[in-house]
Amino acid sequence: MRDYRNIVAWQKADDLTVALYEATKTFPKDEVYSLTSQIRRAAYSIPANIAEGASRNSQRDYLHFLYISRGSAAEVGCFIHLSQRLGYFNKEDHESLAAQADEASRILTGLIQSVEKETER
Repeated sequence: MRDYRNIVAWQKADDLTVALYEATKTFPKDEVYSLTSQIRRAAYSIPANIAEGASRNSQRDYLHFLYISRGSAAEVGCFIHLSQRLGYFNKEDHESLAAQADEASRILTGLIQSVEKETER
């Protein structure tokens, strides 16, 4: 079993989740059960699925959860964009969060490619 806390993709996703929780505290109260909830759930789904996959015995199972995590990362990117368009993030916060989300996504994609290569052997 892998220790998910040592996986850089998990660390970056965990940092992104905390940043998004902080950033969404200022969202309008009428968004609490919609966009605020959605962006937070998508955010914590990224590290949660990396952790769950890391606990699996087979590489194929691990990959399955990494793919789910990548889908959640795409959702987060979309929600960050939408939040900025709706005026919930200023330009600076939007750029910072988008850059953090992109970095987490790139590192996750690299992990997926590495595990895919191992799985092909």
